[in-house]
Amino acid sequence: MAGILYLCATPIGNLGDISQRVIETLSQVDLIAAEDTRNSIRLLNHFQIKTPMTSYHEYNKFDKAEKLIEQLVEGKSIALISDAGTPAISDPGEVLVDLCHKQGIIVTSLPGPCALITALTVSGLSTKRFCFEGFLPSDKKQRKEVLTSLENETRTIIIYEAPHHIQKTIEELNRFLGNRRITVCRELTKKFETILQSTFEDFLQELNNTPPRGEYVVVIEGKDPQIMKADEIQNWMSIPLAQHMQLYVDKGLMQKEAMKEVAKDRGVTKREIYQQLLNE
Repeated sequence: MAGILYLCATPIGNLGDISQRVIETLSQVDLIAAEDTRNSIRLLNHFQIKTPMTSYHEYNKFDKAEKLIEQLVEGKSIALISDAGTPAISDPGEVLVDLCHKQGIIVTSLPGPCALITALTVSGLSTKRFCFEGFLPSDKKQRKEVLTSLENETRTIIIYEAPHHIQKTIEELNRFLGNRRITVCRELTKKFETILQSTFEDFLQELNNTPPRGEYVVVIEGKDPQIMKADEIQNWMSIPLAQHMQLYVDKGLMQKEAMKEVAKDRGVTKREIYQQLLNE
């Protein structure tokens, strides 16, 4: 029988957050695949776990995944851990998980610490609907595409950022999204944990006074749907009435039906649309 891949969530700062189930699993599996063995050895030593480790990271995620799959097929059990938090989220583990499913290998997740969920729950912003972007792309074209796609996002947005990039990222977010409410989380679960409710502009001022330190999770308020509607109406009003009508006619609507939809878009009565068309 093939082995099992265990996705083991590890602490994001406080060692007390590891679960007993994860400790037992890490002790019992045949091998631990770790993002950085130099970092993970401290965790294993703290809990007196003697299981051998191998590195599995962004730069070997394809070749190493094939080798790990071979061992799983042979019947070995493997635990996958990241430097901190839940593996396979903004993490090369997603490649290994996908290959396991394609090979019919069982994958199970041992839940626990996760920076994005921890930050979201303490943010004070809406938790009903949210989207996670992880680290924004470093490639300029891809980065611009992502930022543009977030301009009209009404869900709460969560991103990760390193201290040496945080100021540039906040400046770009402010430029593309406008001055939004945000909650900035730093050093989550650690001794100097900081949770700051702010706005893009106010936080940029804060960065001028306090040099950035530690890893950041930024939770961003989604765009107000009422503003979205106002923007939409403004856009409709910016095009000629005849062109607006033609958009609906081209969709197959009769003139009366098209006038009704145009009136709804522009926030006026159908009679007013009819009169304007006559005047034109």
